[in-house]
Amino acid sequence: QAQLVESGGGLVQAGDSLRLSCEVSGRTFRRMGWFRQAPGKEREFVASTRRTESVLASYYVDYADSVKGRFTISRDNAKNTVYLQMNSLKPEDTAVYYCAASDLANNRYNYWGQGTQVTVSS
Repeated sequence: QAQLVESGGGLVQAGDSLRLSCEVSGRTFRRMGWFRQAPGKEREFVASTRRTESVLASYYVDYADSVKGRFTISRDNAKNTVYLQMNSLKPEDTAVYYCAASDLANNRYNYWGQGTQVTVSS
């Protein structure tokens, strides 16, 4: 059974940076993503990375409009870890951030971490 464990959250000021990590154990996944849920709001997509079918093993990445240009998703396959580098943080980025993985044909995420709190003060 795969496990996803997030780390790296914390309390920062607006304009600061944080890097979240998601360590995966038990197996590897072609598609992984980050989601977040703010108090009183639904969980929303933040970023994803998907390994292509190419023998060159390149990756597609995708971002929510609200984080484009500020957040970067990356992965270290040797460590089986996915990262979310968050720069120029804003108070509206405050949320619990979840790492997710998918091994379904419909690409729905079926593995989730426990979440890590990110709080950005103004």
